[in-house]
Amino acid sequence: MIRKASLADRPRIHDVRMAVRENTLGETSRARVDTTADWIFENGAFWVWEEEGAIRGFAVADIRDGTIFGLFVHPDHEGRGIARALLPFACEDLRAAGFAEATLTTGAGTRAERFYRENGWQETGRRDDGEIVFRKPL
Repeated sequence: MIRKASLADRPRIHDVRMAVRENTLGETSRARVDTTADWIFENGAFWVWEEEGAIRGFAVADIRDGTIFGLFVHPDHEGRGIARALLPFACEDLRAAGFAEATLTTGAGTRAERFYRENGWQETGRRDDGEIVFRKPL
């Protein structure tokens, strides 16, 4: 079931985020992620895939800047279409906030890179750290 997350889901969302094998967070990134997550819980929406009482994945857009802030699936549940099902909800949040396109970044050579390319996202550049910048019309 896909639904909007509540604050009560935050620990389970955190568990999914910390379980991923790619795009792991270093100590310096965690504070930024926590601060942004605070704002999104107060002003936006996290979308979660819940199954058997557990969060299996989540998607979230930052409506301040038009980015897909996160799309993660617990490694034990990858390859089942969860990310593909969740992503349109986050994109719709951006469209409803007035954005004509969504932006995101991800590491080069990752499963995420392949996922976004296969789902119509276009590479528009690279950041200094090598992350790929993708955009997609909404």
